[in-house]
Amino acid sequence: MTQIAPIDLRSDTVTQPDEAMRLAMSAAEVADDVIDHDPTMRALEERVAELLGVDAALWVPSGSMGNLIALMIHLNRGDRFLAPLGSHVLDAELGTAAWLAGGMPHALAWDAAPGRASAESIRAAAGVEGPYYNLRTTLLCLENTHNAAGGSVTQPDEHAMLVSVAKETGLRVHLDGARLWNASVALGVPPAALTVGVDSVQVCLSKGLGAPVGSVVAGSTTFVAEARRIRKMLGGGVRQGGILAAAGLVGLDRIDDLAQDHANARTLAEGLVELGWTVPMPETNIVLAEVPDLEVTIVGLRHLGVYTGPMAGKLRFVTHRDVTEADIKETLRRISSAS
Repeated sequence: MTQIAPIDLRSDTVTQPDEAMRLAMSAAEVADDVIDHDPTMRALEERVAELLGVDAALWVPSGSMGNLIALMIHLNRGDRFLAPLGSHVLDAELGTAAWLAGGMPHALAWDAAPGRASAESIRAAAGVEGPYYNLRTTLLCLENTHNAAGGSVTQPDEHAMLVSVAKETGLRVHLDGARLWNASVALGVPPAALTVGVDSVQVCLSKGLGAPVGSVVAGSTTFVAEARRIRKMLGGGVRQGGILAAAGLVGLDRIDDLAQDHANARTLAEGLVELGWTVPMPETNIVLAEVPDLEVTIVGLRHLGVYTGPMAGKLRFVTHRDVTEADIKETLRRISSAS
């Protein structure tokens, strides 16, 4: 029996480092990052800070750690923070925002667009006044692109408006930009156009950019100095981390390649619609499909060699650099043959 080759669309984190990336990792100049600041790590951090339009940046093992570090810096214990419904910091980080950062999460409805709260709802949630024992709201967390909303993108003008409202109401702003590179490419704007006014931002290197490990948290020089201290507190002394940072540097050279992932996602969505599926057109690399039975559909597709996963009650396909246009056409062929 011939084994069917799997097409893995579960996430853009399943990518494998290619030969060029592995070569860069093997040749990386390294030092003890805890003692001396690894030179390749420093080069990566400086480059990301420049791309994001901020003063400084810090490599971290994961986006979850990057978000947690930011929340630990921005929140005092018991402070409430706001985030759109379904945000990664609310639903996918094991409650560390409350458990370790000591924050009280408050989800904002998507009353502006999928994945996005309106300026009015942020102003209303931030401006609650009352006796001293009321919750104190101090932070707004934004997410661009918004994963649970199918990789939806926040435009620069909308981002600026939300940040402005946050500042007017006394809130600091953290941006979970795990897929900010995708937003930048989709909109045709520099990443820095999507970080204006934030107090901190986290971006991922191990999703669409294909690095095996790593994210970066960034902000002011003072913020990053404290972030380095908290990273160590959380067990993030990375020693000769330049081997991993080298992969991130290669990934940054490939940001423009994300446009192909977006094109593949649109091809997949259009093909599924032609097959009678209910699928909105994706803005970036995430396709969400409504199916009658999520678990049964995931298992059925896996039997076809098409790997998918759940997201916000829907079936999620994620295109990435290890999935070609031919793979997308083959995915549609397999699904069609089973219909």
